Amino acid sequence: MGYTREERLNIGRQIYNNEISRGDAAIKYKISEGTARDYMRLYRDVNGLPPKNRMKIRMGSSQPDLSEYESMTKDELIKELVKSRISEARLKKGYEVKGAGAHRTVTIFDNWNMK
Repeated sequence: MGYTREERLNIGRQIYNNEISRGDAAIKYKISEGTARDYMRLYRDVNGLPPKNRMKIRMGSSQPDLSEYESMTKDELIKELVKSRISEARLKKGYEVKGAGAHRTVTIFDNWNMK
């Protein structure tokens, strides 16, 4: 089924403005997802709009709360970064440590959990 240029631009506008997803547009208009993407690109190019940033769409408007880091000194930030990297390295090796001293617990992950 062929669509006129105006219909293609309308479909592309709906996708670009997140009114409808590419998959939904493909089902609704009986086109492939690639064609739906092409219609969105056509709309974007005709109107001189910037490309959509997919990460923003997936993450939504939720931004991480950085207020606790804003009040830290440089030394405190470095200490937090080191803790984060140590934790990441432990997770890669298959275990996690919570707590400190006598209240420390070590969780070992089975191989089926690991990448």
